[in-house]
Amino acid sequence: QVQLVESGGGLVQPGGSLRLSCATSGLLFRINGMNWYRQAPGLQRELVASISGGGTTNYADSVKGRFTISRDNAKNTVYLQMNSLKPEDTAVYYCNWGVRWGQGTQVTVSS
Repeated sequence: QVQLVESGGGLVQPGGSLRLSCATSGLLFRINGMNWYRQAPGLQRELVASISGGGTTNYADSVKGRFTISRDNAKNTVYLQMNSLKPEDTAVYYCNWGVRWGQGTQVTVSS
């Protein structure tokens, strides 16, 4: 059974940083692409960043230059390093693989 478990969210001031982690099990992690999505209150879920099995990355325009997605195949884990955080980054962040979703982790950017 595929499981995705996010961690690392929290409250941070504008300009701060957080690193989200998504630990996976039940899938052949090293060959699969992984995604991070986010959903703010009242808005649709949006794709934030993707990483292929080969390590190719893509980002939403709103986070380019501030967020970095990476993977550790030895740990079956994907990360999202978020720097220079803004209040508009406040959302629940979800790890995604195909039709599978994690439970989400709350990120709040506020002074």
